[in-house]
Amino acid sequence: QVQLVESGGGLVQPGGSLRLSCAASGRVVSINAVAWYRQAPGKQRELVADITSGGSTSYADSVKGRFTISRDNAKNTVYLQMNSLKPEDTAVYYCNAQIKTRSYTYSRGYWGQGTQVTVSS
Repeated sequence: QVQLVESGGGLVQPGGSLRLSCAASGRVVSINAVAWYRQAPGKQRELVADITSGGSTSYADSVKGRFTISRDNAKNTVYLQMNSLKPEDTAVYYCNAQIKTRSYTYSRGYWGQGTQVTVSS
């Protein structure tokens, strides 16, 4: 019914920037809250940032001031702009979106496949 496709990951030097995208397709009626998570080797998946349907945002302390989450509802896409990247930002980044379809009364959570971000000299 719904697919989330993530893109924008790659290799970047410390201090560099990347913009991740998470695009929803399929039987999408509306997208409500969306969050970006990341998981580094040997660590649990952690919440990085989230954005509500009304546009309110929140961030993990470790990325506050460096990362920005945003959304383009016309494109069914959510972005994570990552600036001043550090080696400790290296992880697989996943988006999770609460999406309403015509198949269900309420929104359901969907995960993207993940995109690798590597920050290294």
